[in-house]
Amino acid sequence: SNLIGMGILPLQFIDGMDRKKLNLAGSELISILNIEKGVNASDKIEIEIKYQKGDIKKIKTLCRIDTKNELEYYKHGGILQFVLRNMI
Repeated sequence: SNLIGMGILPLQFIDGMDRKKLNLAGSELISILNIEKGVNASDKIEIEIKYQKGDIKKIKTLCRIDTKNELEYYKHGGILQFVLRNMI
């Protein structure tokens, strides 16, 4: 909820994946695929990981937007923007 409130899309590894199995070091470029189609609560979202050496890996993640309210906050870029837009 805190991430969503700041406008950040929270994704969780699934299918036994974790940072160690993916050899994540922090220098990777991570892209969210098909984000232009929108996001719904608890969707499976595919991401692409580009490693520094040029390797690419695609995995599924779980979108941790769990409620309709959280989804609305995310769509507005966070809770502050949501509140401001509703005040205007």
